[in-house]
Amino acid sequence: MTSRISRISQSDEAAILALNNEHAAELSWLEAERLSFLLGEAFYTKRIGDLEAFIMTFDQEANYDSPNFIWFCDRYERFIYVDRVVVAAHARGRGHARRLYQDLFEHAERAGHTLVTCEVNTDPPNPASDAFHTALGFAEVGDAVIHGGKKAVRYYARQIIA
Repeated sequence: MTSRISRISQSDEAAILALNNEHAAELSWLEAERLSFLLGEAFYTKRIGDLEAFIMTFDQEANYDSPNFIWFCDRYERFIYVDRVVVAAHARGRGHARRLYQDLFEHAERAGHTLVTCEVNTDPPNPASDAFHTALGFAEVGDAVIHGGKKAVRYYARQIIA
């Protein structure tokens, strides 16, 4: 049985915070107040099942100070930025991240967007994420060293065919 994709609600926030912070090295650590703020700014936030996975994205209008988001704002007029996708350890290998991305692509297209963007760490490296995004049709569009040299990232973009 396939778990359902559904909207994130306020009652999900504590579980999302815990799952996010289990993966803070790949993402970034969040405090409860910051998560609430980001969810309020988000373009698209969904979860699968009993929080087996979640995705949080922003469009170009978001009030978001992430250096990665700002990198895309400086280069693209209109886009969706995938800030984080997390799959719980017990739910890996079930295609959840792929399902969330496919649902996002459909939602973005319905909203008139033609570009979805994201970044993947290069230091520390994340080759599985690079391979995943390439398989979904993302192409590298740049890179950067951020957070005072503590992290390096590769930027990706994928066109949505309308």
